[in-house]
Amino acid sequence: MGRDGDGSSAARLGDEANGTSPLQARHRAPPVVDGESGPGGDEQATGWSVPDVARRDALQVGQSARSLLLTVLGEYVLPRGGTVWTSTLLEALALFGVEDKAARQALARAAKAGWLTSERVGREARWSLSERGRMLLAEGSARIYAFDPTRQDWDGRWLVLVISIPEERRADRHVLRTRLAWAGFGSLGQGVWLSPDTESQSVIEPVCEGLQRPTRLVCFIAELGAIGDATELVRDAWNLQHLEQRYRAFVTEFTASAASEPSLAFTVQTRMVHEWRKFPFIDPGLPTSLLPPNWPGHRAHALFRELHQRLAPGADTWFDATERQADSRHARRAGRSPGT
Repeated sequence: MGRDGDGSSAARLGDEANGTSPLQARHRAPPVVDGESGPGGDEQATGWSVPDVARRDALQVGQSARSLLLTVLGEYVLPRGGTVWTSTLLEALALFGVEDKAARQALARAAKAGWLTSERVGREARWSLSERGRMLLAEGSARIYAFDPTRQDWDGRWLVLVISIPEERRADRHVLRTRLAWAGFGSLGQGVWLSPDTESQSVIEPVCEGLQRPTRLVCFIAELGAIGDATELVRDAWNLQHLEQRYRAFVTEFTASAASEPSLAFTVQTRMVHEWRKFPFIDPGLPTSLLPPNWPGHRAHALFRELHQRLAPGADTWFDATERQADSRHARRAGRSPGT
């Protein structure tokens, strides 16, 4: 994540993150976590993809090496010019229990995907972010650190989307449902979707990209009439209970984290950024007036900003010291002074 005023930024590692994504600002593209396509994976970073839902949650040692590597690249490597020693990355991932072999495999896959290039220097490689990698990580920074689950401005209007795909096109139906959910829409069933963000009209056509045209596709701007309750409508359309649990788990895990020792600060901050970067892609961005009382997303956002500011100095110290040690080691082997 690049530095942007109040701290470093986290990588948005998504299939849409190609610099020309139609999903800008509050609109969401598919999240990339370990086990999905996208940077570091085997697929090209183009178009939309549907993840293996069973593998999309928790950070798991080994399986998450690629995803965690990309968090480290965005949070620490991008703002430092985009180059880093292999040993620094191995040491960083080792703090999370990622073994050397898994870390090297993650590096190789990121290089294969076109995110990194390498140059052999003595016994070790020095990695550099490619232009593509820089662009995607920078876009990720903007999205992640601009995300705020507190939204007060709502005029009471809904975007209502009616979309129909025949039952026999089940694959298209599944892809479409997944994309609409990623874009922040809630489902009322029978092909009716809604969003409190009327600007989401701009994502409807991109959502249908690559699919056979729906048999019915129409949207309306509407207000709730005398019959019906907005709270019940939201409860029917979105699974806020699951999202609330995720926010509460984030708050529970990181509350009272006040690490000052550099390696611990690095570990906590990286883990926190890694977890936080998922929220912009699972939170539909509902206005506060439509959320349950004491919504934990507000506390989670405040905690993230506060803790990031507190941990950044120690985390940066650890990363910079580890890179300097690698510099010195290679300088000694080359028979020269570090930095020359």
